[in-house]
Amino acid sequence: MNEPLHDLPLPDGIRARMIDNGNGLSMHVLEAGFDTPGRPCVVLLHGFPELAFSWRKTMLPLADAGFHVIAPDQRGYGRTIGGAAAFDVDLHEFTFPNLVRDVLGLVSALGYRSVAAVIGHDFGSTVAAWCALIRPDVFASVVMMSAPFAGPPSFPFNTATHDASLARVETASSLMSEAVNALASLDPPRKHYQWYYSGAQANEDMWCAPQGLAAFMRAYYHVKSADWAGNRPHPLTSVTAEQLALLPTYYVMNQDATMAQTVAEHMPGGDEIAACTWLPDQALNVYVSEYGRTGFQGGLNWYRCMTDPACSDALRTWSGRTIDVPSCFIAGASDWGYYQRPGDFEAMRRLACTDFRAAHVIEGAGHWVQQEQPVTVVSRILRFLRQDS
Repeated sequence: MNEPLHDLPLPDGIRARMIDNGNGLSMHVLEAGFDTPGRPCVVLLHGFPELAFSWRKTMLPLADAGFHVIAPDQRGYGRTIGGAAAFDVDLHEFTFPNLVRDVLGLVSALGYRSVAAVIGHDFGSTVAAWCALIRPDVFASVVMMSAPFAGPPSFPFNTATHDASLARVETASSLMSEAVNALASLDPPRKHYQWYYSGAQANEDMWCAPQGLAAFMRAYYHVKSADWAGNRPHPLTSVTAEQLALLPTYYVMNQDATMAQTVAEHMPGGDEIAACTWLPDQALNVYVSEYGRTGFQGGLNWYRCMTDPACSDALRTWSGRTIDVPSCFIAGASDWGYYQRPGDFEAMRRLACTDFRAAHVIEGAGHWVQQEQPVTVVSRILRFLRQDS
């Protein structure tokens, strides 16, 4: 933790600085378009295991289109100070309402009462969705990428008029929990990566991967990208263990495997690595250096909140609320992410968002869509922001 921090290999026109967000963090923030006052602001929120650095290819084009673009290392990640990166901590600070407060505090510190859009990828997509749902007065539109948002968890409805012993309300979360628990009974037995990530051993498994951290991260990014030919996503028909087991092993793992072992089976060869223009070694080494310094537990604590029923139940405060600002969704055509929770993609478009404009599925991209196909991603974002979708 005391090693000196080296400058990130950023394009000219992107700067890095630390900003106190008023919510317990000194946030490491990348900025573009900062030299022209009065610009509308867009906020970019990364996912796991990424950083603000993952937006490096999209920031300047968005700035060239007239925006002040900000991308923070979120709580528990990278060079942001604060956010307990340990397993034995109070998870409250990693809950979605507090992650929204992190973003609110950041934009307020930067002098904005509102922003043109909050744009999130992977876990950042869910934070962006909650930003738009909880504070539509601040976040004027939302772009969700790779991870669809199906809405807040609901209370059981109209149960007072029925015999409680006969009534059984099937919620999406209860169905998912039942399916995940049933994975262990399959032949061969399986486990869900989100529940694995919520365990005490996951950080050590990845941080101290037997193949080395660089090889682990190279394989992890490869297997979830369009470069891996095995990614042929399609909708799952139901929330059952049998259907979840159709997901690749990086989502539904073999029960006795670590994530390091899982992705090692798909380590790309030298020629594939040399051909990977979207993530050359120089860029990969940024992630390796940052996660080598911090470990993964700060990000893994987000998964613990997702799988903790108490954290999920607390979100029922917003039961029935919808995202009413303009919204859209972007994902790679080779990304299983938007199908991994059956029904969420459809629920986002039909129920959770009342002003849903477009869903863009981009060819030649897997899960890391803004890194794999940044030009197309920027064009879709700008089309949405100009209300031409």
